[in-house]
Amino acid sequence: MITLKSPREIDAMARAGAIVGATLARLRGLVRPGLTTEELDAEAERFIRSHAGAKPSFKGLYGFPKTLCISIDEEIVHGIPSAKRVLEEGNIVSIDCGVFLDGLHADSATTVAVGKASEEAERLMTVTRQCLEAGIAQAVAGQHVGDIGYAVQQVAEGAGFGVVKELVGHGIGARFHEDPQVPNFGRPKRGPRLVTGMTIAIEPMITAGRPETRTLSDKWTVVTADGSLAAHFEHTVAITENGPRVLTLAA
Repeated sequence: MITLKSPREIDAMARAGAIVGATLARLRGLVRPGLTTEELDAEAERFIRSHAGAKPSFKGLYGFPKTLCISIDEEIVHGIPSAKRVLEEGNIVSIDCGVFLDGLHADSATTVAVGKASEEAERLMTVTRQCLEAGIAQAVAGQHVGDIGYAVQQVAEGAGFGVVKELVGHGIGARFHEDPQVPNFGRPKRGPRLVTGMTIAIEPMITAGRPETRTLSDKWTVVTADGSLAAHFEHTVAITENGPRVLTLAA
């Protein structure tokens, strides 16, 4: 069931989202060769909890052990931070973060280069960011979930990249995962109609090679089946009378 949010609830989600945005901005400035993903995770948790009442959404969610999902190179999503995982020059790193504040969640992700990345990696990140922008542009009352997916898919496949189909965006609010599912592929005018008060996480997951995935033995980390690079960008977005409102921008 899709849960609509009041303007007051959307404002509350934006307060959680501002913390998410600020956390990701802070981490982007810290990413460098030699840093461990555990160090990034510890700083994220410290920073989130420094805001009164704010908690990491991911920690304990379905048993996930950390504050962030940090996924490197061929890892698409759900990478578990570790003191043994050291960032190296040329890696690309996807950082996914959620914050729970005043009974509501917000969720966002970004992909950044460690030092200087390859031309292919830079192009993949640029196109994935463009996919997110195209999806957000369709998050308008009267449109459908399929319009979002179609827009994302057109940008990605038009650039020669793959669209992950096993993983999707989602509704978000009092629960981290709510209806509807928001795939990154689809057909226009198909799927649930978007109405004012809906809040959704739009999150293109795009690969430089084939779109097929597999899950590692840790039962969390999802990687590209062919070992190709992957990028992930995400924002929490509200459907409003005035168009899409991105709720996870740093204040």
